[in-house]
Amino acid sequence: MRLAVAGCCHGELDKIYETLALAERRGPGRIDILLCCGDFQAVRNEADLRCMAVPPKYRHMQTFYRYYSGEKKAPVLTIFIGGNHEASNHLQELPYGGWVAPNIYYLGLAGVVKYRGVRIGGISGIFKSHDYRKGHFECPPYNAATIRSIYHVRNIEVYKLKQLKQPMDIFLSHDWPRSIYHYGNKKQLLKTKSFFRQEVENNTLGSPAASELLEHLKPTYWFSAHLHVKFAALMQHQTMDKGQSTKATKFLALDKCLPHRDFLQVIEVEHDPSAPDSLEYDAEWLTVLRATDDLINVTERLWNMPENNGLHTRWDYSATKEAINEVLERLNHDLKVPNNFSITAACYDPSKPQTQMQLVHRINPQTTEFCAQLGITDINVRLQKAKEDQHLCDEIMLDEEEEYDDSIVSAHSDVNTPSVEPSSDQASDFSASFSDIRILPSSMTVSSDDTSGSPVCKEGNSGDPVEVGDGKDLTMVPLKRLSDEHEPEQRKKIKRRNQAIYAAVDDNDTA
Repeated sequence: MRLAVAGCCHGELDKIYETLALAERRGPGRIDILLCCGDFQAVRNEADLRCMAVPPKYRHMQTFYRYYSGEKKAPVLTIFIGGNHEASNHLQELPYGGWVAPNIYYLGLAGVVKYRGVRIGGISGIFKSHDYRKGHFECPPYNAATIRSIYHVRNIEVYKLKQLKQPMDIFLSHDWPRSIYHYGNKKQLLKTKSFFRQEVENNTLGSPAASELLEHLKPTYWFSAHLHVKFAALMQHQTMDKGQSTKATKFLALDKCLPHRDFLQVIEVEHDPSAPDSLEYDAEWLTVLRATDDLINVTERLWNMPENNGLHTRWDYSATKEAINEVLERLNHDLKVPNNFSITAACYDPSKPQTQMQLVHRINPQTTEFCAQLGITDINVRLQKAKEDQHLCDEIMLDEEEEYDDSIVSAHSDVNTPSVEPSSDQASDFSASFSDIRILPSSMTVSSDDTSGSPVCKEGNSGDPVEVGDGKDLTMVPLKRLSDEHEPEQRKKIKRRNQAIYAAVDDNDTA
């Protein structure tokens, strides 16, 4: 089976599919499936565009909306994960995965599917330690903090994936597994991206959560993006049992979709000729989702996953044979992913721009159907209920506070408000085994957005948006009061339990 992998897509679907067509004409045959490693940007309209965590000047509609509306159809089955520049409100509708357009499938916050017998897993987002142990509490409309925390990886998704026992063929992540650079041509990497040096030497570049999954899943292939550079590595996994054969993972990171950049790779993978030529759910993954449904957290509260430390009655949520059979019976032994895409939001119309389109927290019928079939709860339903409960609670507290304050003021007129590295020869040889797919169609020209108005990055090249801190527009960041010594006496205090509503969270996302 011929499989294509793309790095950061940045909404350039037309250019990616044109390049695939060019590769097919020059290669031995048609490409069966396309995998995209994040920053997909499934933007349907202007409201989606406002939910993308990039400076306003880099918010462009691009071409996805044409596939969403049905004007165009993806010429090849496309599977993608989320990155750190996404229409987060759109992807949030599909926490367990689903179709964002005909023939374009999102894997969800984390997910596993099968195609022609090849098992493909992935995890969306990037790692940030300060949000890792939180629940999925964000919902639109996002503020300056949640528009970024929404795409940060959470421990619950890693925990679910670590319950898997069956072999994994391919795994996708947006950011790299930490330490993977020690297994490839590190010298060439640092020559291309010299500003990585300190993080590489300190072993802080990449995601520790992804590294944990790499160690557990040991997939045959692992594909990533995020850092805008092509890099190959070969990691030999250590075996606990001397009788087991040694497993190895072929890692490949790709660049972003721009002319003369290594953003696409075509490889041949073994598949099951007797397997159906359609996308299928993975029975083991569905079983884990069903088992861990009660662990879902939709609050900002920090929490740890269950473990065998004497504090939890259950810590193993891996799929048993009986549990898998139960799931198969619920699905009538039909694992085919239904083609049930439906339009849930107005599509962009170039002739009728709507800059003030309202942001709505939607429940997607695909997710509703999936959850009903599997017997689990839609995260978004839990979020909406939690939001309604909090709103009701806030209203009651405000009424009580106003009555209490009025009584105090009437009584008192004066009120005061108080890793081991492999040999460099082996790494260099493997890096060369991935052939370059970089000849682009003539229509793929550099736009003015790619060449002008971009700040110069640390490596001296222009074209990549360079964000200050988390990419926030500094004029949009509210000033924080460092002391309350000048606070007016009559200002009403916010109760401690309500302060989280008004707090701002700083972030430092890159790439």
